[in-house]
Amino acid sequence: MIEVGSKAPAFALPDQDGKTVSLADLAGRWVVIYFYPADDTPGCTTEACEFTASITDFPGLNAVVYGCSPDSPESHRSFIAKHDLAVGLLADEDHTMMVAYEAWGEKVLYGRKMIGVTRSTVIIDPEGRIAYRWKRANAAGHAASVHKRLTALQG
Repeated sequence: MIEVGSKAPAFALPDQDGKTVSLADLAGRWVVIYFYPADDTPGCTTEACEFTASITDFPGLNAVVYGCSPDSPESHRSFIAKHDLAVGLLADEDHTMMVAYEAWGEKVLYGRKMIGVTRSTVIIDPEGRIAYRWKRANAAGHAASVHKRLTALQG
């Protein structure tokens, strides 16, 4: 169960360049992971562009930001190039991480129930614990909300 204060599930996924990124490698830093349905769709593009626009604000908070979707590293590279994105993107093609972080499951889209990615976000503290979680997030304005919450968590 993903709850504030619980240990964040371990993960090791390829990024857009095929390099493996793991939670263990990020120990000692704040980690923001936002889960999104698909590269180059309107809402996902808005969210990624807003994180990119604010990305220079996160290192000052000792934080790294990653987006995570079921798309391939190749799709991520294309998405990054098309929109000049500055965030790293993790490829969870088999949904393992999304299931562990409760970002994959039943949702309602345009009145239809379906299985897929739930747009959600977690902040993981430097000790590897869930510091905050958005079970559902809106694409527009979310990067600013994450930055504000991260600033508040750091006191």
